[in-house]
Amino acid sequence: MKEEIERIIKHEAEAVLNIPITDDYKKAVDLIVKHVHERHGKLVTSGMGKAGQIALNIATTFSSTGTPAVFLHPSEAQHGDLGLLQENDIMLLISNSGKTREILELMPLARRLRPDIKFIVITGNADSLLAHEADALLYTGNPKEVCALGLTPTTSTTIMTVIGDILVVSTMKAIAFTNEEYAKRHHGGYLGEKSREQSNIG
Repeated sequence: MKEEIERIIKHEAEAVLNIPITDDYKKAVDLIVKHVHERHGKLVTSGMGKAGQIALNIATTFSSTGTPAVFLHPSEAQHGDLGLLQENDIMLLISNSGKTREILELMPLARRLRPDIKFIVITGNADSLLAHEADALLYTGNPKEVCALGLTPTTSTTIMTVIGDILVVSTMKAIAFTNEEYAKRHHGGYLGEKSREQSNIG
């Protein structure tokens, strides 16, 4: 059991260390700062299944760190939820395969409503249609899943989460986000208390 756990940890760690680092990370952060903080739009994330859960987590983390963000379910988008898209919004789309039908259908629908919408894409398929439509492409490196079947989203979702963390932390630095601002958004719990102590807010 111990050897198996060590194998899994090593596999996941190596996948993280092998994430391709490109100029598109800076491009993605610049787009978020431009559309959300300069033009007062918001970040809209989307994905299906496990990728959707990662997209939701990224949205909530962005919101708690000074960048307004919401999750848009790609299927519900086709039944009216697309209406949350406003002028100057920017989208972050996640699909490991780059072929997720609901995400591919979402892009033209979003463009029809907001012709100038920009897309940041996280995918494990750099040759996919989704990747080619991206204004900023964040490639995962397409690591093999650590799952015994090689099918269940495991390593791929780890990488998506790390990429999301990179975007969040980089954006926090770009907007000079402070403890005081964090405390204003996170009143409850241990983190809220800690942030108030560090920023001298009662």
